[in-house]
Amino acid sequence: MHELADCLLEIEAELRSLGWWESRQPCAQSLASSQPFCVDTLAFEQWLQWVFLPRMKALLEQAGELPARSAITEMAEMAYMEMPGRTVTLRRHLKRFDRLLERHGQAGA
Repeated sequence: MHELADCLLEIEAELRSLGWWESRQPCAQSLASSQPFCVDTLAFEQWLQWVFLPRMKALLEQAGELPARSAITEMAEMAYMEMPGRTVTLRRHLKRFDRLLERHGQAGA
């Protein structure tokens, strides 16, 4: 669990380093999208900041049931295909998160 929490902090730090950390939260309607990753209302980095990170942190803090699998790496690859060099560190952190989550899921099975 500590590794997952550390990974979430690394993702946040990289979003900040890229200058993609926002001080103003998107409107409630944008956050309430029913589409995966809020693709119709948010940029992927916004989804990471305002949906993914808070949900994962809450699950870890409350010892909630974590998803068995994540497709975040695949989504990041699609979202950042036009800027692979700039996003290499962020994508590496997201891939690590997926691997840790999978490992956690296998340990619990």
